[in-house]
Amino acid sequence: MMTISYEYEGSLYVNLTNKCDCACVFCLRHNGHKGSIYADDLWLEHEPSRQEALDDLLARDMSRYRELVFCGFGEPMFRWEDDAWLIDELKKRGVKLPPVRINTNGHANRILGRDITPELSGRVDIISVSLNGATQAEYTAVTQPSTGEQGWTDMLEFTKKAAQYVPSVVMTIVNKDKTEADIEACRKLAESLGAKLRVREYIPD
Repeated sequence: MMTISYEYEGSLYVNLTNKCDCACVFCLRHNGHKGSIYADDLWLEHEPSRQEALDDLLARDMSRYRELVFCGFGEPMFRWEDDAWLIDELKKRGVKLPPVRINTNGHANRILGRDITPELSGRVDIISVSLNGATQAEYTAVTQPSTGEQGWTDMLEFTKKAAQYVPSVVMTIVNKDKTEADIEACRKLAESLGAKLRVREYIPD
């Protein structure tokens, strides 16, 4: 059975795509793992249609969850139009949604070929962007975006623009091989873009 949504620590996560334009060095995908630290098997046999995803979410009791999080095996913003449709459709049907969060690599505008940040307004309460480094060189080495160094610029621009439309913007780093000075540099960078920094614990394979 495909895992379209799954629970973790009181939140409901939505998994709509296997696609990702990055190859982060710490990603579990590298060792053939089909899931994440949240669920064992998130690999989708096919990308669910809007209706399949909607039916899956309507079967859930949203009042049980502290957040609705778009984050799965791939980069959720590959399906942004469908993410937005699902949020809108659930609201139209009278579903009282918990705060909506999207975990992203910040490449949505490049992926979709337009600035989508205004479309986040009124739909997304929290956006979490993977920073993973205080410099372009470090970011590129750790995240390995398909666009190379351009991925760094895209991510920074997306974060700054998103902060104009989303109440809470967070940037995250994994503390693997990070010094206190590295973390502080990341914190200052995040704050300069209108975001807060969150340091995630590295979890070995």
